[in-house]
Amino acid sequence: MSFPRQLARTHRFSLGVPHAFQISEDGRCVAFLRGRDGVDTATCLWVHETEGDTARVVADPRELGADDENLPPEERARRERLRESGGGIVAYSVDTAFSRAVFSLSGRLFYVDLSAGGSTPAELPATGPVVDPRISPGGDRVAYVAGGALRVIDVDAGEGGHGDRAVAEPDGPDVTWGLADFVAAEEMGRHRGFWWSPDGTSLLAARVDESGVARWHVDDPAAPEQEPTSLRYPAAGTDNPDVRLAVLPIAGGGPVWVEWDRRSLPYVPRAGWKRVGEDTPTVVFTAQSRDQRTLTVFDADPATGRVGEVRTDTDDVWVEIPSGVPAYTGSGALVWVARDPGTGERRVYVGDEPVSPTDVYVRSVLDVDADRILYSGSPAGRPGDVSLWYVDLATGNSGAVNIPGHGCSSASDADVHSGLRSGWLRDDTLLLQHRSMDFPGVRTLVFRDVSVESKRQRSEIESFAQTPDLPETLRVETWRAGEREIPTALVLPSWYRKGLRRLPVLMAPYGGPHAQRVLNARGAYLTAQWYAEQGFAVLIADGRGTPGISVEWEQAVHLDLAGPVLEDQVAALEDAAGRHPDLVDTERVGIHGWSFGGYLAALAVLRRPDVFHAAVAGAPVIDWKLYDTHYTERYLGTPQEHPEAYEGSSLLADAAKLERPLMMIHGLSDDNVVFAHTQRMSSALLAAGRRHTVLPLSGVTHMASDPVVAENLMLLQVEFLKDGLSRH
Repeated sequence: MSFPRQLARTHRFSLGVPHAFQISEDGRCVAFLRGRDGVDTATCLWVHETEGDTARVVADPRELGADDENLPPEERARRERLRESGGGIVAYSVDTAFSRAVFSLSGRLFYVDLSAGGSTPAELPATGPVVDPRISPGGDRVAYVAGGALRVIDVDAGEGGHGDRAVAEPDGPDVTWGLADFVAAEEMGRHRGFWWSPDGTSLLAARVDESGVARWHVDDPAAPEQEPTSLRYPAAGTDNPDVRLAVLPIAGGGPVWVEWDRRSLPYVPRAGWKRVGEDTPTVVFTAQSRDQRTLTVFDADPATGRVGEVRTDTDDVWVEIPSGVPAYTGSGALVWVARDPGTGERRVYVGDEPVSPTDVYVRSVLDVDADRILYSGSPAGRPGDVSLWYVDLATGNSGAVNIPGHGCSSASDADVHSGLRSGWLRDDTLLLQHRSMDFPGVRTLVFRDVSVESKRQRSEIESFAQTPDLPETLRVETWRAGEREIPTALVLPSWYRKGLRRLPVLMAPYGGPHAQRVLNARGAYLTAQWYAEQGFAVLIADGRGTPGISVEWEQAVHLDLAGPVLEDQVAALEDAAGRHPDLVDTERVGIHGWSFGGYLAALAVLRRPDVFHAAVAGAPVIDWKLYDTHYTERYLGTPQEHPEAYEGSSLLADAAKLERPLMMIHGLSDDNVVFAHTQRMSSALLAAGRRHTVLPLSGVTHMASDPVVAENLMLLQVEFLKDGLSRH
């Protein structure tokens, strides 16, 4: 099997990798999702016994008649927002006792006993099609969404059956309960729309009214017999949906509306519940202004809906939505991530006190367990490493999580670590996922009877992912390039030796916000290594706007998504040429990328044809007025307020400048970066008399998943780039 085919069949080597972990309160069991091998898309639900180091399947979708072709539209949209390309069981929830789990398959609802020797999964007679089922903390009920209504069903049937009933129903054709709206799921990282109270007596739910949002249609000309897909898309400068929150008592009664100034703070990035000891649960949520310069944490009385302001953060540019917070310590103190007024960088706070070091770039709070806080971050000056850090408020201890001899990295803060979930040091259980340049894939380790500084017992949850069909040792060199010290990686062919002819350069950036390519993990360079084997020196640079360095670095793209990102790609190329003048040929430079990387590729050949000689732009954003509100307005403001920012970042006016080969690839069914971007660019190029290539992909959304299509796309890109560079 060729590497491109293998890459597609394994879903970029993600199939067979354990993920979506949940740890029991006693630390003895870890639930997770994983296929049975590296090409199995029918993901199963497993339970790992930490003491016996064994894993067992508790639910196999094949045995339950799963059909991933028969999904509710809401579930298909939810998976697209999550970039979930697998099938089978893609999400599940467990009760507090870790005795039951629930999940949906093909719109049907199932529950399963998680105990050893438990029963086979059983279907509940839900009003389908079921979307996003969640079991109650007590394990006796399941809440789910069907037809825009939020419903609850009893797990154990009584005299009246399972008592499936609606607790909130839509009061209009464009109203839904319990689902995340488009921008919340796509841009804010909130993929849920309802949350059980800790005592299981009520639900906090989002009501979304999209009636004011513009209706767009995504069409596939290859299937003229099908009606176009209709969706509500909030493009920059247009109306967003109206999002409200309400507490819904399970025993009945009307909703208790949570009221805040939604006109000033319309976005709801986070929501959930807080409970300290035996106190009555309290609603907690965050709300953000449309210009994203204000972010407020609220709490609310679930009986009255009355809100109180807990904390408000402001920024003259934008306030980043922190991951993993708000959270609370055992005493009820707020755990938050905010900018330090002295350094300007983000730190972890407990109340008003910062508790993380000033020299750590904080990425996410992973877990708060009583007085212990776990978070991920990068040591100063090392954005390619993602390590784990802890704070113990009771003892005053803090630092990088260090487990000597854990068999992965020699330094506790080196490489890329992730995967910790709720349960950190709960009854002394720690789950760690580790990626490195030293071994392929990801290792998942579970430690029992562990303190922060020592270990006693270790088990491993095996990955079934395939080994890439590439040279065993990747030829990757990383450094910080130029005056701005841009994180840069150079990937060379395994066969290249000093003295051979200089190699053409293929730049492979993403280059935009919220994505980082230069990491100390083999998986970050697999595709780049394959392109290198085809005869390129592949150069990857994380310029301004990307995460991992500083707030100032991220905010450098404010009101200009074109200039800084393109300047940094050129600077990285010039630095590489200065370091390796006998290796890289700057007279033959190609560039390719997808999504923001596709925008950057097209931008490069249009505005710097003196540097870039051929480009492949996959699913490129061409006109930012066609992209969504929350993402675009964070960086460019609204088109009404800053028309010059949109004009300067749009590529349509540059069409007449094209003098280099440009191929644009775009899925016709893409509902994120819609095909209109490429279509309008093609029309502008045609009007200017500029030759170009467009490759439309029928039935494909934002990424091609069919193995044959994905393989041929890579081969066609190589052919196009080689041809374009040879003619230069």
